[in-house]
Amino acid sequence: MDAAGTGTGPGLGAPRKPGGAGSWGGVVLAAARPVVSPRTWLAVIHLLAGWLISGVFFVITVAALPAGIALLPIALAGVPILWIMMLLTAWFARIERGRLALLLDERIPAPAGDRPRPPRWRPRVRQRLTARQSWKQVGYTLLRFPLSTVQAVLVFSVWGVALAMLALPGYNPLLPRGSTILGGYAPLGAAEVAAVTAGGLLLLFAAPQLTRGLAAVDVALARWLLGAPDRADLRARIGELERSRARAVDSAEAERRRIERDLHDGAQQRLVALAMDLGRARARFADDPDAARAIVDQAHAEAKEALVELRNLVRGVHPPVLTDRGLDAALSGLAALSPVPVSVRVDAASRPPASVEAIAYFVVAEALTNVAKHARASRASVTVDRAGDTLRVVIRDDGIGGADPRGQGLSGLADRVGGVDGRLSVDSPAGVGTVIEVELPCAS
Repeated sequence: MDAAGTGTGPGLGAPRKPGGAGSWGGVVLAAARPVVSPRTWLAVIHLLAGWLISGVFFVITVAALPAGIALLPIALAGVPILWIMMLLTAWFARIERGRLALLLDERIPAPAGDRPRPPRWRPRVRQRLTARQSWKQVGYTLLRFPLSTVQAVLVFSVWGVALAMLALPGYNPLLPRGSTILGGYAPLGAAEVAAVTAGGLLLLFAAPQLTRGLAAVDVALARWLLGAPDRADLRARIGELERSRARAVDSAEAERRRIERDLHDGAQQRLVALAMDLGRARARFADDPDAARAIVDQAHAEAKEALVELRNLVRGVHPPVLTDRGLDAALSGLAALSPVPVSVRVDAASRPPASVEAIAYFVVAEALTNVAKHARASRASVTVDRAGDTLRVVIRDDGIGGADPRGQGLSGLADRVGGVDGRLSVDSPAGVGTVIEVELPCAS
């Protein structure tokens, strides 16, 4: 019986030996797969697109940065140039984050602003020119194009040389001398052509790894200069939040003690005097009605003064109308009680959380109280609008300005706002008026 019949020969069901043609084919396929992988060619497109896009912004930045710095001593003439340059680098940073997400599926979160945007253009310009993130974006723009140039040269060289070496057997006989001549030596023979082709194949298999490695360098650079803060910055941010929470607790405790003190020393004393006056009036009704009537009139005046004190005392405390009808009605009530004419505009599609509403109400109440006491203003306005997950409150007046953000009242407001990770900015030039802008997070 032959080998196939006995089952001992190399029949169809026999296993292949390790190191045979099948295993070599698997190795070749595994090495060739990255060459045709979409990830590889998206990385190639990313590198070449980065070179083209970064070149435009690099030229603008290289021209604008020295010109802006040189013109700064001349009446600050370089400030507009630097500001426009930083706007462009900020746009470039957004383009880069979008390009990395689209082509490499690397999502780099934009850094959150450390400070709210001031309502006037001069503080905005100053803030942009002094912000660390603005200069990090400028640094990225200056580094991006030289790095992209090196990357583009490497990508073109590696892929081009690999394909040229791999295609050598096809075009070698068509050359003018019948073969490629390297270094002035004799034309290549068949063995040399095969060796060059094999080298081209190896270089082609290595090209995807080099391409992806260069793309990883891009991602690392973008995360460093365009991304969210690193762990050290996050730790500093957490420490800042802890301090703001502590200031908010201290502010609430101070407010509680103030209410207790005012109740004891003010309204309570007036109510005691009112009760004593009414007792005296009741005792004199029978003997001296006129004196009793005078005492009742005095008690009536005391009662009205007690009501005024109680109204001033609870201003800023959460009113029922805020819970029932929201900020629009509650702030309109504050405006109606203000001795300075106040216009109120509330534009919020959905109500923020109750804690955010309470803080917004407290800020407006304190701000309008300060306007009435100190600003000498003829009118004021309150604007509330919601954009996404941020509630923005702006209080303006046309008073004498000069408000000190470090004063007890405004610093207390900043502590209260910081307790919910909000931001408060004050713009109060002397003789122009005051603008208080508050941004409160209200994500659900």
